[in-house]
This record gives sequence, C-alpha cells and structure tokens, in this order.
Amino acid sequence: MDKREEPLPREDGVITDDRELGREPPPREVETELDEDDRLKPAFVRDVIDLAEAGEGEAARERIGRLHPADIADLFELARSDERPMLAAVLGDLLSADVLAEMNDYVREELIDLLAPEQVAELAAELDTDDAVAIIEDMEEDDQQAVLDAMEPEDRAAIEDALSFPEESAGRLMQREYVAVPEHVTVGDVIDRLREDVDLATDFWEIFVVDPLVRPIGTCQLSWILRTPREIPIADVMKREQTLIPVDMDQEEVALRFQKYALISAAVVDKAGRLVGMITVDDVVHIIQEEAGEDILRLSGAGDGDINEPIVLTIRTRLSWLVVNLGTAMLAASVVGIFQGAIAKFALLAVLMPIVSGMGGNAGTQTLAVTVRAIATNQLTASNTFRMILREFRIAAVNGLSLGVLIGTGTALLFDNALLGGVIAAAMLINNLVAGLAGILVPVTLDRFDVDPAVSSAVFVTTLTDIMGFFSFLGLAVLSGLTTMS
Repeated sequence: MDKREEPLPREDGVITDDRELGREPPPREVETELDEDDRLKPAFVRDVIDLAEAGEGEAARERIGRLHPADIADLFELARSDERPMLAAVLGDLLSADVLAEMNDYVREELIDLLAPEQVAELAAELDTDDAVAIIEDMEEDDQQAVLDAMEPEDRAAIEDALSFPEESAGRLMQREYVAVPEHVTVGDVIDRLREDVDLATDFWEIFVVDPLVRPIGTCQLSWILRTPREIPIADVMKREQTLIPVDMDQEEVALRFQKYALISAAVVDKAGRLVGMITVDDVVHIIQEEAGEDILRLSGAGDGDINEPIVLTIRTRLSWLVVNLGTAMLAASVVGIFQGAIAKFALLAVLMPIVSGMGGNAGTQTLAVTVRAIATNQLTASNTFRMILREFRIAAVNGLSLGVLIGTGTALLFDNALLGGVIAAAMLINNLVAGLAGILVPVTLDRFDVDPAVSSAVFVTTLTDIMGFFSFLGLAVLSGLTTMS
C-alpha cells in the first residue's frame, strides 16, 4: 500500500482511512532533485559527484537511480569533463542505452570512447534504429566498424542500411520497426496479430495498410481499431489520405511537414514507393529544436554553439568567421580612406559616420533574421517573394525616414549646423533602404543557388551596410560642400 493510502489509527484503536472520515490524507513531502524549472539542482549534482569521488558508489547510485534517463544525461552534461569517466564507472548499468540516447552529442562521444565495442554494440541493440544510428554515426570509421562487427547480423544490417543514407535525411531519422498489414484483413485479424506477434515495434500510434508490393495505401489509428467491431474490413476503417516521407528528404523538411499537417507519425518510402520505415513526432521535436538553434548560430558564425564542444574546435570555427569579417571590415575602411581628405577638413564626419553604418547594420540584421526564418519555415516562396521585397522596402523607408529626422534634428541642434543635420538624415535614409533590401535579397538569392542563407548572408549584408553607410554619408558631405565650410 502506498504511504499516502496507509490508514490512520483512531483513539479507540480502530484503523480507518482518512477518506472514510471525509477528509483528504495529509500531503506527503517528497524530496526532489529538480527545481521548479525541471532542472537538476546544483546541490544535488555536487552531492552525487562528491559521493562518487569519496568511493560511496552505492549511495551515489541510489540517488541517481531515482532519475529519469533524460535527467541522468543532464547530470553528465553538468559534470566537468574530467569527472565524467568516474561518474560513468560508478553508474555501471544505470548508464543505459536510453541515457545515451538523451545525451548531448559531444558528451556522448566522450563516454563512448571509454567503452569497448562490444559494450557499445550491446547498448545500440537495445535502442530503436534511429537512436542507435545517432550513437554510432559520429564515431571514427575504425571504431564504428568494430561496433558493427560486434552486433547481431540483423541489427548490423539495419544500422548499415541507415548509414548508407545522407546525414540529416529521413533515412537516418526513421525507425525500421513499424506495423503494416494487407488491406484484405479484418479489424479482428489485426487485433489478434498485435496481441500475438512478439516482434512488433515497441511504440507506435498507427498501423500502415499496404498493397502486395508493400506500398502504403492508407493508415489506421489504434483508437479506430479498438472502437471498431472485429468483422469490419480494415480497408473500411483506414484513412487513404496520408503524408508520405521520401527516404532522402532533408530532416528540416520532414519537421516542417509534421508541423504543417499536425502528424503523430508518418510512413517513409523509398524511390519505388515501398514502405521502409516510419518517423514519429518525438524524433521530430528534437529536429525542430536543433534546426531553429542552428540557423541562429550560423548567422552569428558561432558554429554549433554547444557549450560542450571542444575548445579547440570552437576557436577554429569562430576564428575563421572573424578572419572573414576582418577582411570585410578592411574593405569598408578602404571606402573611408577615399574621403580622408574631407574628414581631415571636417573632423565631425569621423564622429558621426559610425552612427550611420551601425544603424544600417542593425536594420539589415533585423530583416535578415526574419527572412532566413521565413525561408527555413517555407513561409517565403517564389510566389510571394516580390511582395515581401516591397514590404521590407516600405518598412525600411519608414524606419529610415524616422531615424533620419531624429538624428538629423539632434545633430543640427547639437552642432548648430543645419546642413550637417540634413546630410546625416539623408545618409540614414539611404543606408536603411540598402539594409532592408540587402536583408531580403541576399538570403533569397543564396537560397535560389542552393546555398544555405543562414551561413553566408550575414557577411554580405554587414559589408553592404558598412560600405553604403560610409559612402553615402561622406559622399553627401562632399557633394553638399560641407567639407569646404570653414
């Protein structure tokens, strides 16, 4: 009996239940390792690590054993790199396949390196194919082959088949375990098979109805089967309209289809249209999160942006982009060099010109972020591109005019120079228009040439706004005769 349901003794010695007395039992105080945001408490993490370091393995295992596999994975990610091997040794069989499947890629690679190929093969065999592939695909080629050699032939064949597909494709993401039935069977036949077949997939929400060539012709949710009389043909219950996922489809497009059509699961088909696997929504949730974060990080040139990424790899990724930005900054500086004579005659130009380029860069970044997201989510297509360009042009014009009036008025009053105020106001308007157009035209153009706009757009947009900001402001100053004024 649960402690909350234990009867309480009365004064006369008779045992009775709180509910018989018309009151709820007192709440049970439960010690929790998680805070209000479902994150492991720092004190708990430190306590477990201290127990492990002190050789009190059983106490550490007892505390860890109450956690969900995802929380155990978090525990490893929160520990220092040098503490993880010791923690893995203490956990023993608590470091299960489910824990590895939930773990950060870089942390998982560290732990996999500590295990023998036979241990990795044993863990992979306990997982669905997609999770097993996630563990094996990033291993070194020799280590990967050693693990495959240690697997059972059937499991090895499934993993090798998955690895034959491109990375981040539906073929890598799909599960090979699914339930398919021919269309001539009845609901009763399906129920009997579900009860008797011990080799069925562990988790599924619908079954797929296939023709003699194993091509999916419909789907049937389990709830429909359970509520339908046994003698009804499955063909009369199934839904013929379904969303099929090509095996070579990019995982980002797969996620978009799940989001658009509110799918729970979907059939994956090969080039001949035959059913080869299924993808479920729990797999897609991870993809949506990864792809959303990936685009933002690519725009900033921060690489994977993972705090568990090796420092050397992080430095190499960020430094390469910073070198590119250094080159574009020198290009913008060369524009300033053209007007160095004018700047020498009127030093206020050097004070004010960063404002124009900086505001243009901010405006371009805003438009760029919206455009890249619209492309990634299929909101921006060939049918509405021109309308979006006009929309961003209008936004840039209004913002540029508003900012121009503000900076122009402030400059004229501060420096008692109306001409200088007019020059910077006009430059602000021009550069905002350039920023708005560049923010949408650059990523759209790159996307048309099958170049990821999230990777390269920021460099082009920043360079254009810097160059045009300096050129418009300094050029207008020279044309207006501002630099000849005493």
